[in-house]
Amino acid sequence: MSRVIAIANQKGGVGKTTTAINLGASLAVAERRTLIIDIDPQGNATSGLGLNRAEVDASIYDVLIDGVSIDDVRKREVHFSYLDVVPSSRDLVGAEVELVGRERREYMLRRALEAVRDEYDFVLIDCPPSLGLLTLNTLTAADTVLIPIQCEFYALEGLSQLLNTVRLVQRNLNPRLQIEGVLLTMYDQRLNLSRQVAEEAKEYFGSRVFRTNIPRNVRLAEAPSFGKPIVVYDVLSVGAQSYLSLAQELITRGEHVDDDPTSEERGEDEESGASGVGGGAISDLADGATIESKNQRGGGAAEGSALTGVEEGDTVHRREAEVPESTDVTSGVPAQS
Repeated sequence: MSRVIAIANQKGGVGKTTTAINLGASLAVAERRTLIIDIDPQGNATSGLGLNRAEVDASIYDVLIDGVSIDDVRKREVHFSYLDVVPSSRDLVGAEVELVGRERREYMLRRALEAVRDEYDFVLIDCPPSLGLLTLNTLTAADTVLIPIQCEFYALEGLSQLLNTVRLVQRNLNPRLQIEGVLLTMYDQRLNLSRQVAEEAKEYFGSRVFRTNIPRNVRLAEAPSFGKPIVVYDVLSVGAQSYLSLAQELITRGEHVDDDPTSEERGEDEESGASGVGGGAISDLADGATIESKNQRGGGAAEGSALTGVEEGDTVHRREAEVPESTDVTSGVPAQS
């Protein structure tokens, strides 16, 4: 059974593209049929895999706007026989504007994927650093969301906004959407800051935080400039070993879900909208749990906390979002009648 995973976080520079490239390559090394879709107008996943954007004749833009088949756009066997890529292009910059007037605009990517998803074990989608229509299309098409978090200041700033967007998508567009996991990136075990971010992420997301952390690694940073995944550029580097470990963890998680006799029953509940939450990390949070730093909870100054940038009252709600049925999911504002 294929799994469509959106790699999303509206903050830039947290490792979304690096994860899409190197997790996809590591899954291909494990002989899992993998498709990487670059839906970010910046196109860094495309160039990071060695594809020249200037020479791309058709891209994900053509799929979303002109209805071109993914089969006609994808590049096959990129670096590995098990790895295919749907590239991005500069035209994608205007895609959100062109999609605004379309009917069922949120379902464009989902419909396009239906024809090819069964050919793959994993479909990884690299999202742009925003919560616009391109990310919304991705969340509507995805089974799960993988959230990279940088182990730096402001690590969880705006995370509640992403989670509430996920909830709106669950309620209105894709009841089966779940949280795949939270991935800690740019981790340095020598720094107290990295350890603090890791502790707070585990406190709020529990077992949904991947055991594998992605460390800061020079070779990992160099690889995209050569158009190669890290497992091709330097398979013995700590970055390569980390992504290979992450791939194995992801495969193992999937096997446990497939073996769970109650998973089908949960899926039916989610499709009917009964659960509203769809499992995952969101349901692990207490009702109205506020993302705040330990220093803030202890009454001390927030200065020095990894979560300094989180505004007071940023909340992740566990109950069903109380939004009208006519809510415009792209903005969270009730549609005008």
